[in-house]
Parts: sequence; C-alpha cells; structure tokens
Amino acid sequence: MRFEQPKILTFLLVSFLVVTGAGLTARAQMSDKEKQRQVKRAGDTAQKASKVMNELMRIPANAIPEALLKDAKAIAVFPGVVKAAFGIGGSGGQGLISRRLQSGWSAPAMFKIAGGSVGFQIGASSTDYVMLFMTDDSLKSLLEDRFEIGGEASAAAGPVGRTAKATTDAQLKAAILSYSRSRGLFAGVSLTGAVISPDNDRNQALYGFNAKDLLTGVNKVAIADIPPATKVFQETITLYSR
Repeated sequence: MRFEQPKILTFLLVSFLVVTGAGLTARAQMSDKEKQRQVKRAGDTAQKASKVMNELMRIPANAIPEALLKDAKAIAVFPGVVKAAFGIGGSGGQGLISRRLQSGWSAPAMFKIAGGSVGFQIGASSTDYVMLFMTDDSLKSLLEDRFEIGGEASAAAGPVGRTAKATTDAQLKAAILSYSRSRGLFAGVSLTGAVISPDNDRNQALYGFNAKDLLTGVNKVAIADIPPATKVFQETITLYSR
C-alpha cells in the first residue's frame, strides 16, 4: 500500500488542478460575457446620445451656438435620464463625455449622472441633457471620482440660436452650460445638484483603462482605434464643433 500512496496523491492533485482550471475557465468566460454586455450597453448609449445631439442641432434657430461648441473644452450628453418620484424623488442615467485634445476630440468616456430631491411629488419623466464644459476648473472636476454641479463648477442655462449674442454675463462666467429636453424643443436649463461620476466598469470594458486616463490623454486612443461602440459619438461631436 505504501507504493500506491504516491499514485493516489498524484491522482488527487491532477483532479484538483483540472477542477480548478475548469473553474478559472468558467470565470474567464463569464468575464468575457460581462465585458460584451458592457460594450453593448455603451454602444446603445452612444447611439442615443448621438441622436440627441443630431436632433438638437437639426434646427439652427434652436441649436447650440457654434461659437460655444468651438470653445467648449468638453461635451457631455446624457440621453434619457429617468426621474421618478413618490414623495422623495431621484434621477439617474448614463452618458458620454469627450474632451478636446490637441489631436481632436478624445475617445468618449462613459459617465453616470444622478440626483435627488425631497418634497411632495409624484410621477416619472425622461430627460435628455447636453452639457458644455467651458473652463479649466470644470474640466478638472470631471477628473475627480465624482462631483456635484454647482459651487466651483457653476452651471447656467445655455443659450440657443445661430449665434451667442443672447449670452448673459452669468452664462459667460459659467463653468458649465446645460441644455435639456423632456418634451419638444431643447432649452437651456440651470442644472444644479446633479452628481456626475465615471462609469469605469464600461470604460474598462471598452478601453482597458478609466475615464481619467481617457480625458487627460495619459492613455491615448488614436481616432482610428476608437471602438465602434463609441466611435459614432466622437464623430457626431466632431461634426458640430469644427
């Protein structure tokens, strides 16, 4: 029996390695499936965000002035942000943000937006938001783990029309200009209190690194290498801000 013991130990060891390997393979497959799911959802969001931007710019008299788009340091679009309330309200959604780099608009980074309100209210709505980040301070805020619109990153309702002549002093000093559409036409909205944070699960699935690296250019993604899932948004932003 002494001579059989090594064979038994070898058998057990091999069995353990086979089972462990199978488990690791299964986890890797699950990880791949999760990655594919995140990329698909990012692509759906990018398509919706591009549609929002196209619809906003379709009627020049009600569009974001071209001068503002050309001056913007970053552009964000959050399509279909859902707000629901029954006494205490809340809102949430996903979107994309692209930053202007020397080489052009960066690969779009995925972000989340959330907010809340207290008071008697009831109902639900879906709102599209477009934001222009106009200052270096507002751009720095984007690189944080999360930031709340307002305070240092002051926000103002963005003007609409062919030119920026309607811009007020408050708008000129604002770090962020924001627009929204719940029904019908887009209009400037003073969006304050919304919390924006990177959706790095999707950024990792798309690019292999986080939003900060994307927006600072630490890990550059060449325009030709932007994934198809988010390429449409980068192309749409480029079209309207040349």
